[in-house]
This record gives sequence, structure tokens and C-alpha cells, in this order.
Amino acid sequence: MKILTSPTEINSSQWNDLLRKSATSSFFQTRECYDFYASLSFLKPFILGVSENGELVGIICGYIIAEGSWWKRFFSWRAIVPGGALLHPEISEKALESLLKHTVNILKRKTIYLEFRNYTDFSSFRAIFERVGFAYQPYLNFRVPVMNAEKAHSQLSKTKRKHIRSSQKMGAEIVELKRDNEVKAYYSLLQDLYKTKIKVPLFPLEFFEKIVKIPECRLFGIIYQGQVVGGILCVFLKNEVVYEWFGCGLDGKYKNIHPSTLATWAVIKYAYENDFRYVDMMGAGKPDEEYGVREFKAKFGGEQVEHGRFLFVTKPWLYTLGKNVIYLMKKINS
Repeated sequence: MKILTSPTEINSSQWNDLLRKSATSSFFQTRECYDFYASLSFLKPFILGVSENGELVGIICGYIIAEGSWWKRFFSWRAIVPGGALLHPEISEKALESLLKHTVNILKRKTIYLEFRNYTDFSSFRAIFERVGFAYQPYLNFRVPVMNAEKAHSQLSKTKRKHIRSSQKMGAEIVELKRDNEVKAYYSLLQDLYKTKIKVPLFPLEFFEKIVKIPECRLFGIIYQGQVVGGILCVFLKNEVVYEWFGCGLDGKYKNIHPSTLATWAVIKYAYENDFRYVDMMGAGKPDEEYGVREFKAKFGGEQVEHGRFLFVTKPWLYTLGKNVIYLMKKINS
């Protein structure tokens, strides 16, 4: 068994072979995603792998990030692993345990916590994660199967079908956004949404300007009267999964125009037109908390799943203090 700690140590053909074999594959564990992270100025990517008998059997790809003013940065240094680990179906418990321990040891001096955001089923590996010290946290998601156009349409709620028809009848159009000014217009809408409603940190504009240039990404915009009134980003894993990300829209501003609904439909439409198996809606909140986004996503016909998250707190006192400070600041600013 051997632990690999840099992308140069990982054989590209073995990496691609693992993506084909693994039941936990995602775009976020590909070399293309790692290279994209490495192009960004505001985060630091990391990657670890493990091999057994010369075969690559596990990869953990993620990034370290903090944001905001100096005190917010002090309390927000974290390591995120989107999609969860990429694991061979026959990886040994010893190899996975060693991979997780090395990851924790490398990151514990640099972060307050490490979080694996799972987009596939990791239940068979949960005991190993917990043995290393990770805590499982329930978290919901929706997966929308997209066998064909007819099925995609039939899965929608009546309200969503009506909103799509009325939006298109009134002249709203789905277009792919590529130019810098289009990306900036979309980002302005997204920024306002995060500031006024979502109230969590948003990646800088740099993230969106660069990700639209990679082949595995599409940015769909909703255009009405010559203006960008909504949009949604998506990335994909070959012809398997489309991940919808960062949807927004000026809902309620124009009569019979529903940009957020039309944006989500744009991703589903792209998925069935290009022979993907399903759309991953990238999260629907904690099951014990009310979450309006979950209600919105539920109306597109997806299956609700709970793949959860694995959390390892590297600095417990700072983690608890940071949560309390940030909570108080949100109360003061709300």
C-alpha cells in the first residue's frame, strides 16, 4: 500500500480507470476538476491517493478556503471535499483508513474542520470514516432521472410545467452564456441572492469566469427583453451525471416569467438531449430543518436521497467559538 500526496504521483490512466469502476465517481474527483481548482487564486487545492498492489484504489480531491474580513477568515478556514472520496469497490478497510488518516494529518494544521459532501451512497464506508473520527451528518438531495424528453416533462409538477410554458410563451429564452459581460450579469443576480436571502459566502467572480471555459461546464442564462434575468451553472461527469449549481432568477419581477424554474429546466433539458442518466440537484438541506429550496427542487420529479456528509473537526474549541460568533453576527446584521 502506498499513499500519494500530489497529482504528479497519480497515474492519469489509473485515475480514469478508477472513475469508470467506482460507484462514488463524480466530476469533483476528476483531474479536470483538480486542475480547475489549481487555477483559482482564492483557494488551495489538495489531493491524496492510495494504491494497493500497484493499483489506484482511492482519491480524495478538495480545497482549503476561508473568506471575508480578517476575523471571519480566522474562524472559517476549512477543507471541503465536494462529491466525497473516489473509491474502488474493492478498496480494503486498511487502505481507506490510511488514506483518511493521512488526509486529516495533512490538513489539521491548516484548517478548523474537514467536510466530505457526499453526492453518492457511502453507507458501506461509513463505519471506517467514523472509526477515524468523522461524524456523519444527515443531508438531503434530489436526483432527477432523465431517460428522455417525455419522462422529463411528465415528472414535473403541474405548476412547474405551467411556469415553463408561460415563461417561454412570454418570450423568455434559454441561452448558453459565454462572454464575460454575460457571466458578470448572471453573477450580479447571484450575488444579490446570496446577500439578501441565502446569506452564506459566495465564490468570487473569478470562479465563474474561469469555470465557463472548461469543457465540462455549461452556464445557461434566461434572457428576457434583452436582459439576463436568471441563470444556472452546471458541470458534468462524462455521460453519467449533470450537476446543477448556483441557480438564480428575478422571480416575481415580470408577470408570467419564472426564471429560476426555466433555468432548472434548462439543465434537465440539456441532460436528456445529451444522454445523461440523471441530474444531481446539489443539495436539499438538513432533514430536520425547513428549507424553501427543498420545496422548489422537489417539484422537478427527482428522487429524494440522503447521502449525508462526513465532518472531522480539527480544532473543536475554535470550531464552536467560530459558529457562535458567526451566528451572532448574522443576527446583528439581519
